Amino acid sequence: MPRRMRSGLSAALIALSCLLVPLGALSAWAAYGLSDTGRYVTTMAPLADDPDVRDAVADTLGDGIVQEIGPALDARVRRGTITPYVHDAVRSFTRTEAFRTAWNEGNRAAHDAVLRALRDERDPRARPVTVDLAPVTAQVKAQLAQDHVPLANRIPVQHTEVDLLPAQQLGRLRKGFHVLEVAGFWLPITAVAFAVAGLALAVRRRRALTATALGTALGGALLALAVAIGRNLTLADLPADVSQPAVAAVYDALTATLRTASWILVALGLTVAALTWLVRHPRLPFRRRASVAPTTRTRPEQPPPRVRV
Repeated sequence: MPRRMRSGLSAALIALSCLLVPLGALSAWAAYGLSDTGRYVTTMAPLADDPDVRDAVADTLGDGIVQEIGPALDARVRRGTITPYVHDAVRSFTRTEAFRTAWNEGNRAAHDAVLRALRDERDPRARPVTVDLAPVTAQVKAQLAQDHVPLANRIPVQHTEVDLLPAQQLGRLRKGFHVLEVAGFWLPITAVAFAVAGLALAVRRRRALTATALGTALGGALLALAVAIGRNLTLADLPADVSQPAVAAVYDALTATLRTASWILVALGLTVAALTWLVRHPRLPFRRRASVAPTTRTRPEQPPPRVRV
């Protein structure tokens, strides 16, 4: 193969490899990081101590409990007597170990329900994916009764189901999830294969290795930029009644692994490029030092002194 053709093919393969690096990292994170229930619960567990998340959960649960007991009470009594007690009790409940247990179990149940719906195609009926909040309501009711809140025993503990995935979008989400599972496995392998093939075909392999390393660092930087842009877009599209700090905390927790992977790619690419440059110029500082070293002057030889007889 001619040298010019080898160089062009090598450059194309290296460029494709660097382009697939951020896409492969993103698809692998979505396919393996988010689809593992244990890892997901572990990632979400610290948010039970986040003040913004606790306040958002307390407001949601408090409003739901007040709506459940609303038909049995007068509106004035509900606003003046029950509502403050309910919200205070729920906020107090979010600071207990029982809330942390309920938070972890709720995340586990929700994640399992979503995964079953995305992976199970045997059920042709399109039904929404829901999670039951009755266990959390029962614990809040018990604490209200222990605090002697009026009419706490009249709070109905019903199987309140919250929609996680709408039925009309389930088919499209299943297809997208299967694409992510395939891409999460094959895109990283393809990126490595293209990089190896490009380095093998390169005429000047040291220069090709430097280009691959810099391209990898650029891909990691673009991935970090994409995560930051996705965060801004997610917060900008939220409804007015949704807590932005709570959603930001959840987004940051879920994308922490992706941000770490992006900075690892940047550091790895820059390190390899620097090492390649140092190996190429190992004695450059010594040459410069030798070129500026002062020259020593030698005295001219003098004739021997004459001896008079």
